[in-house]
Amino acid sequence: MEISSNLTLELFEQPFLLEKRIDLLFAVQKCGSINKAAKEVPMSYKKAWEAINAMNNLSSTPVVQTETGGKGGGGTSLTEYGENLLKTYVVLKKEQKKFLNNLKNMTDIDTGTLKTIGRLAMQISARNQISGVVEYINEGKVNAEVYIKLKSGYTLVSTITKVAAHNLDLKLGDEATAIFKSSTVLLTTDFTLNISARNKFQGTIEQIHVGEVNSEIVIDIGGSDKIASVITSSSIKNLELKEGSKVSAVIKASDIIVGK
Repeated sequence: MEISSNLTLELFEQPFLLEKRIDLLFAVQKCGSINKAAKEVPMSYKKAWEAINAMNNLSSTPVVQTETGGKGGGGTSLTEYGENLLKTYVVLKKEQKKFLNNLKNMTDIDTGTLKTIGRLAMQISARNQISGVVEYINEGKVNAEVYIKLKSGYTLVSTITKVAAHNLDLKLGDEATAIFKSSTVLLTTDFTLNISARNKFQGTIEQIHVGEVNSEIVIDIGGSDKIASVITSSSIKNLELKEGSKVSAVIKASDIIVGK
């Protein structure tokens, strides 16, 4: 059984980006001409203009621009906004495909096991969920080390079972999410400290939420990646931590699970 769905983005409760319009925008990007783009999609020249006018009218910023005359004889091209829309749509389409594949794998119409669909909407309590790209997988007899390149430039290492890596169908270049509890994140101000934990990320304390016993510290490690750590309030005093302080966040590879 296959599960399929079209992806449509709306503005003001009106269809804005439909898959046919996206095809048209890609054709305009390639051909630089409405007439040629319409033939490539294919659709009539009139419908192509109507689609472009509808997108430009709905959007506060034009998606397509036209030039008449001039040295090159004029033409049609995407605006910077239009180029960004295409990039965004491609990302959304990729995520939609991933969701539908998960839905397919978790659903068995023949046996009626539709209750597993609820897992797709499951929320988890782990404070840290950082996305990156799988750059290396080192498989052993039982476990697999998964190396995930983060936006910050750091590489995070997670140790999971070999079976789990296969069940996730992890491949190089896949987008993956590293998930770990804030209570597993240790902090140190000694940047020369040698420790067996595989992950050590240097960053700047962005926020401190002080409690009577425990406190939460949010560390910015760069590239919009942030790590939350929960340590005792007395440890904050002993380490003389404050917002703006430089620290290292240390996480054991076995404390990190991987989602895809």
